Amino acid sequence: MIEQRGQFIQDILISENLDALLIFGLTNIRYLSGFTGTDGVLLIKGDESVFLTDSRYFSQAQEQVSTDRICCYNNKLQEVADELSTGGSQRVGFDADSVSVAMFEGLSGLTGPLQWTPLSTQLQALRGIKTEKELAALKAAANLNHQAFDAVLPLIQPGVTEREIALELEFVLKRLGGEANAFDFIVASGLRGALPHGVASEKKMIAGDLLTIDFGTRVDGYHSDETVTLAIGEVDRKLRQIFDIVLEAHDLALAAIQPEMPICDLDAVARDYIASKGYAEYFGHSLGHGVGLDVHEYPAVSARTEQKLLAGMVITVEPGIYIPDVGGVRIEDTVVVTTGGFEALTSIPKQFTQIQN
Repeated sequence: MIEQRGQFIQDILISENLDALLIFGLTNIRYLSGFTGTDGVLLIKGDESVFLTDSRYFSQAQEQVSTDRICCYNNKLQEVADELSTGGSQRVGFDADSVSVAMFEGLSGLTGPLQWTPLSTQLQALRGIKTEKELAALKAAANLNHQAFDAVLPLIQPGVTEREIALELEFVLKRLGGEANAFDFIVASGLRGALPHGVASEKKMIAGDLLTIDFGTRVDGYHSDETVTLAIGEVDRKLRQIFDIVLEAHDLALAAIQPEMPICDLDAVARDYIASKGYAEYFGHSLGHGVGLDVHEYPAVSARTEQKLLAGMVITVEPGIYIPDVGGVRIEDTVVVTTGGFEALTSIPKQFTQIQN
């Protein structure tokens, strides 16, 4: 396995008193071994690592994978069971978040009396601290966001549909080198701005709307995630007020970021400010989340997360206010925690911007 990442797994084997660990989740398999295909299993038995895949990916695995052995299977679960039996493993852990009940029952039925240990929280921090190579990919993805937004900005006018904006963003991002959309783009205008996950619709933008665009792409497997809220012409006083509150909450949270800070305290910075302005009930989601090989990953930046921020973590800061039958605002940046605070990866300006007709 990739050397430093393998040490994390060895520590789990020791702390959980395991003979072996099975990884079925493809994101963690990629992180630990380098494999980018869509079918495989990573098995760590003591000091030995084995990657198993089918014939479609065997040649690819030989080029990409950094493990002691690579095996080709016809029957995934049977091959895994055979590998466990040859190693004499008795206490076996597995990534429970990636294994269905049917898969577990099938595997345990082939292996005999083993002691199985489901692992979830123990694996969450595996990808939490980003390396310089990872940060370079995250920065590249964020830079594509900025380029694509600048290219699409002239299209944002009354009469244009949300869907047209989303499609143009997707086209430009892929033309610039983005591998795939990070998620279904959120393009929500007017009253639809009150939908935190309001994916693009056929609604046409009209003067007086606020428009929220939440989008991202992927570069070398790593994601960007950024949200901008714009005004289409003149907006009423209440919409401008909630924009200013959200922007201030966003800026206050960014300024508060420090390593060793409890993550729940960071969430509270933005949440308490929004509450002080009378909008507590309209900010229902977490302040943010980790970003990496998954666009939503550890750590959750929420009021329930007691773990501390650490230098090298990449997180979003995305407060919002969503008022039914009025509209909504979300402003989001992705940042890396540093020893002195943070460095922004995303770079589209977030100040109030009014699109003139």
